[in-house]
Amino acid sequence: LQSKKVKASKKKQHTVQVKTIRFRPKTEEHDYVFKTKHIREFLEQGNKVKVSVDFRGRELAHKELGEKIIERVKSDLEDIGVPENQHKMEGRSMTMILIPKSSQTPKS
Repeated sequence: LQSKKVKASKKKQHTVQVKTIRFRPKTEEHDYVFKTKHIREFLEQGNKVKVSVDFRGRELAHKELGEKIIERVKSDLEDIGVPENQHKMEGRSMTMILIPKSSQTPKS
């Protein structure tokens, strides 16, 4: 009886997943809009989103392009998500994690 209640309560819980969306420094406008739409959907579902800008070759010399993309994502989605931390370099990619605003209720 106890385990049935525990199983039932776990079934109703929403587990938060971390979804990853990858950009490149030269991501075009249409691709950017499409990817931000996906980020918005993930945040509405209550998931965290890891925004990653991947650099190749000489692109590492122009990290400001990656920062520009991450800042643009942050400002475009500030109504629904907030950054968990400041963006940082991890190897050849610049990452930032967005979490849904607390007023948002997750949809199962």
